[in-house]
Amino acid sequence: MADVRHNPTDCRVDIAGFDEDDDDYSDDDDDAKANGISLPEVTCLCCYDVLLDPTTLSCGHSFCRHCLAMWVLSSRKTTCPTCRRIWHGFPKVNISFRDLVEKHFQADVARRRQNIMADPRVVRSLQVLQQAERVTRCRATPPPVQWYPWLGPRGFLSGVLITLTFAAVVFLVYHWRAGDMKVERLVKKPLGAWTPDEVAMWMENLGAWTSPYRHIFFKEQVNGRLLNALGEQDMLKPPYGIENELHRRALLKEVLLVQELGFKRPQNLWEYKAVNGGKSLFLLFTMTDSPRLTILYMYFFDYYDSFLPFIHVSCPSAQKNSSGDDLPFRNLDSPDWRQWLSFTVQFCLLPYQLIYDFVWDWQDVHYWTSRIIMWHCFTLTLREGQILWRLRSHIHLRTILTMFFCHVCIIGATCFTGLLFWNILHQFFWDCLFYWALYFLPLGSTIMVLCPFIRELCPNLYNQQ
Repeated sequence: MADVRHNPTDCRVDIAGFDEDDDDYSDDDDDAKANGISLPEVTCLCCYDVLLDPTTLSCGHSFCRHCLAMWVLSSRKTTCPTCRRIWHGFPKVNISFRDLVEKHFQADVARRRQNIMADPRVVRSLQVLQQAERVTRCRATPPPVQWYPWLGPRGFLSGVLITLTFAAVVFLVYHWRAGDMKVERLVKKPLGAWTPDEVAMWMENLGAWTSPYRHIFFKEQVNGRLLNALGEQDMLKPPYGIENELHRRALLKEVLLVQELGFKRPQNLWEYKAVNGGKSLFLLFTMTDSPRLTILYMYFFDYYDSFLPFIHVSCPSAQKNSSGDDLPFRNLDSPDWRQWLSFTVQFCLLPYQLIYDFVWDWQDVHYWTSRIIMWHCFTLTLREGQILWRLRSHIHLRTILTMFFCHVCIIGATCFTGLLFWNILHQFFWDCLFYWALYFLPLGSTIMVLCPFIRELCPNLYNQQ
């Protein structure tokens, strides 16, 4: 057989006739071809016409801006119309590509723009896309402040603020630990081991009305064993001689309570922290991040010690408790239906309101601390409202379950880490965490809530995206 060889020079087709008779290409197309640009290279993959305001997605495909808007509006998905890959963030107009197309296909672009602006459906889709872009920008992380050298991560003022915060936390730990040592001797030590000084300290905590009797008790060297055997008749007789009936009954009531428990019952935040250091830190952090899960934990695992005092203080009952004690945190009766109804509504809608009501009852004991916590509850409620408002149009059952699962895992991992290192790290470290969360987390929550409003009112403080 003969060896057949193909010579490229012999495979030529004369297309000169086609160039003379073809009138479909415009002058703009000829100019573009002269510059090495062909029409398919600038054709939209949706409408198969010259690209108008070309928008390039993260996958690399480009479409007309209005074609992409129509696709998003009809499919309700943020995927590429060609390869179906999900694009993140928000696509912007490719300015260089747009200028190139308008330069070489000016007539076609002008014709398309005129036709598109006359179509109300296309105009509506572009408005929806613009609104979605505005919402996406609001969710984005705030841009860096222009005065970065002063307040940036490496700025001078940020370093000063961090130093002052650390110094304030250390001072608070030192200040309150000095007082906790005295409190621990009362709430941790058994009644039978109390010294006369500790009995006098216990009477001092009862109020100023015990001052005349406190000196008598200290003079007679009344210790824990004598206080445990003290009765009403002993208070009437010398050397005590408490003739005021109201004072005698009040003092006897406190003595009987201490005799029944065997130690001093915690009556304020610092005493509760001295006895339950780990639980105090746990409740402080979890109530801030996940109040509903924390309240459920208190209901199932700490009903009598934590949940009953919490619900009786937050949602007080109109009826007097069976023990006859006026203090609601000592009430161990089961809540009535009115309390459960009020508690359930606030638990579902405003969980931080329950904490607010609980702290409100302690203002006479912790004046400034109570107000800081109440302000923190207010800012956390606003922050929760902001998050729900941003997610109002994107809430699906699968998304809710995923967010809930991730949130539970984060809370569980944090608690497990704290439990693992509780006996390893020094108590000073945990005290620093406690006071930092108590006094400085409200400042961070306030900044997070106010940042969106500051960006709206003072846009010049931030750089443009």
